[in-house]
Amino acid sequence: MVSPTANNLERRANTIRQTTNNPTEVDLADPTPVDRDPLVNEFARRRHIAPKPSWRAQLRRRTAIVARWLHIYLSMASFAIILFFAVTGFTLNHTDQFARKPKVVQLSGDMPHQWLSPATGDPDKLAIVDHLLQAHHLHGALTDFRVEDQQIEVSFKGPGYAADAFIDRTTNHYDLTETSSGLLEVMNDLHRGRSTGSAWSVVVDASAILLALVSLTGLLLIFFVYKKRTAGLILVAIGALLCWIVYYRFVA
Repeated sequence: MVSPTANNLERRANTIRQTTNNPTEVDLADPTPVDRDPLVNEFARRRHIAPKPSWRAQLRRRTAIVARWLHIYLSMASFAIILFFAVTGFTLNHTDQFARKPKVVQLSGDMPHQWLSPATGDPDKLAIVDHLLQAHHLHGALTDFRVEDQQIEVSFKGPGYAADAFIDRTTNHYDLTETSSGLLEVMNDLHRGRSTGSAWSVVVDASAILLALVSLTGLLLIFFVYKKRTAGLILVAIGALLCWIVYYRFVA
């Protein structure tokens, strides 16, 4: 049984044969356009051939695809760190509400005299620092080692943490104060990049770059959403204007 679609195609082909001067058979299975009759060409164009887009249209389409891909995957890759900086930005802006009393521990001890006042040369910095770290399980980075006539001051600092030792070069005795400020202060110091070392500095820089790229690709995408483009750009301008007004009116 012949389907209605096949009958329609055959009827259409017979009409084309009757109206053309060249009675060549029309192969319905061949989508290649035949340049013999305007009706044949129009039929082939509509059925089988899509107009080739211009280079501008192709560039616009590829730009939209790349921008959407970057926006999605950069957002997913940086989700955790951007959320972290958002939360800690809020806690930093409300330190009075989130402040907690730090834990302070007082320690003391003695060191060999030859480390502090050797017969020749300077104090043995490596031995002094290693003793403090090992004896009291300190952590953080060494930030200060100051030598004076009567004492030596040694400081270790890290996120939410500080340890300061004052060593008497005459009696060989030292007093150590260790301060721990809790998890929230650790997070706040990570946000500030304070006493976090070079590795975390790279993380902060990478987070800034990722956030900038997410913002820019999001802005770029609005240009491909024709119905929302004008409203989106107006909101961008309003947001920037409000920031400037708050700064100029209440800060500057």
